[in-house]
Amino acid sequence: MQWDSLLGHQQQKQWFQTALDSGRLASSFLFIGPEGIGKRTFATLLAKGLLCRNSPTQSLDACGHCEDCVQVDAGTHPDLLSVAKPADKANIPIELLIGEREKRMRAGLCHDISMRPYGGRRKIAIVDDADTFNNEGANCLLKTLEEPPSDSVLILLGTSLQRQLPTIRSRCQAILFKPLDVEQLQTLLLRTELTDSAGRAFQLASQASGSLAEARLLVDPELDEFRGHLLENLGKPQLPLIELAKSCGAIVDAAGKDARVKRERLKLIFRIAASFYRELSLNLSVASPERASQRGENELSQAVEVCRKHWKTGSRGATQAWDRCLLATEQVNRNANQATLLEAWAADIARLGGM
Repeated sequence: MQWDSLLGHQQQKQWFQTALDSGRLASSFLFIGPEGIGKRTFATLLAKGLLCRNSPTQSLDACGHCEDCVQVDAGTHPDLLSVAKPADKANIPIELLIGEREKRMRAGLCHDISMRPYGGRRKIAIVDDADTFNNEGANCLLKTLEEPPSDSVLILLGTSLQRQLPTIRSRCQAILFKPLDVEQLQTLLLRTELTDSAGRAFQLASQASGSLAEARLLVDPELDEFRGHLLENLGKPQLPLIELAKSCGAIVDAAGKDARVKRERLKLIFRIAASFYRELSLNLSVASPERASQRGENELSQAVEVCRKHWKTGSRGATQAWDRCLLATEQVNRNANQATLLEAWAADIARLGGM
């Protein structure tokens, strides 16, 4: 993949190009934005440009066919390191950062990035799931962040600045990424062949909040249908707490025994609800109901319009409900008990709406 295939994030690319031109490229970055919007693709393209020996040192554009580029595309480049939270863990284990106990500080990311580059240019590390660092893991990175090896670049991928520990946040340059717009996501859905229908791609792009990850889930007719039922329930004058928790639990359990897939479904529920309350908050802050009803995707807008008529706590309450959905998503990542999480979330959003 080359830069001309990237959809969106052109401002971020220009920022990096300017930093290279001025010789002021930092060593540690936090890429912040929702899941599934292309942060990791951007990080990989950035690494590819920095590692390609056929391109000038001040250019982000890789040649695309040299050994470096081929290895980056294949995920086998010796100077490109990757770390991610294992599916069965709540946090990034310190062993991935500083090695197993018997190899402490002689293996792991912090050791590997300190070694001289094999290719002679740079060592680059991409760390997924930066939201899941605990204090112990963040402290393991502290020396690497404070005294980065020469010609090294460390890129951490997260969803929110607020979810980053101060140890990390204060030592990294934050780069903010926006969700894809509907047209960009529609193009990406067709390109990745998730659907071959432009109309269906547009529908999914309108529902997925700018996230390819969310669109991938909504391609499933069962989840697409569930989304409609969830929005309908959220819009009711009296939130059906028991029915809501049960229906959400059922759609998660229908994923089978794969814990990762179940977590993705659970997070999807909270992201759909977050979109609902975000739209409700914006809707309630608009003076004209006619203007408010024109906002957003049709199914979402209809549910919000119904809810608007009986919502008792105004835009502030809707914003608090939105925040509660974001917190619930974070709690999924911490492996909170599913049934307890759903029941507590449903009760809280009912309370915040004055229901």
